[in-house]
Amino acid sequence: MMPGDSDMTSIVQRIARQALLTYRSPSRLCEDAAKSYLENHSKLKSLMMEVRAADLKLVPRRADDGLPPPLPYHHGAPPVTYMHICETDHFSMGVFLLKSGASIPLHDHPGMHGMLKVMYGKVRISCFDRLEQPSIPQAAPPVPPAQMDALRRCVLRSTGEYTEESGLCVLSPDRDNLHQIDAVDGPTAFMDILAPPYDPDDGRDCHYYKVLTEVELKNTEQREKEVWLMEISQPADFWCGGEPYPGPEVCL
Repeated sequence: MMPGDSDMTSIVQRIARQALLTYRSPSRLCEDAAKSYLENHSKLKSLMMEVRAADLKLVPRRADDGLPPPLPYHHGAPPVTYMHICETDHFSMGVFLLKSGASIPLHDHPGMHGMLKVMYGKVRISCFDRLEQPSIPQAAPPVPPAQMDALRRCVLRSTGEYTEESGLCVLSPDRDNLHQIDAVDGPTAFMDILAPPYDPDDGRDCHYYKVLTEVELKNTEQREKEVWLMEISQPADFWCGGEPYPGPEVCL
């Protein structure tokens, strides 16, 4: 337990304080800093494993009468919504809620760390990493010359399904930094920490991609497969709305 915490301190408050402690100092300055970061990161992961939907006053949602969602989603009903919990210069924390059948398209987190914990429902997460571009251009898939600069050589690290009983999905600048998140078998929600937050003015804009190489993202046994991605604009059928966070207030 951190100084200033008590038995009455909410788990959300404790997570936020530990996230600030973890991410406010760079992790690569020296050996001592790296060791301290790893220790704090481990404590943060342990706290994230404790949190449950009830701690955030989240009520699990059910699919609308069992009917599949309309595709594309009509305007006014975003497929994904976000509950903002808190944000500093060092990290952001909130909850993403996905409707039945919704996806957060394949996207990146430039220079960012993160962790994700499912609160209810089930998600499928496919994680990718960038690879060095090949020196032989013939290795790239055939695309119009104007689109060559949008190609990204990557590796599919893993595809896994997560529920509230699962472990965390953790990303870093070097590992599992690109991912796609799909709702499986109904609505779902997950708590999310990103460090530092997205900031286009500081080189941390969100980029979207589509997979050009034939790959089955629903196959949870498939991993370490080299693929080609193409950077694209935000897909027209995806946007994220906002809704109030009902849980305990966080003070930092």
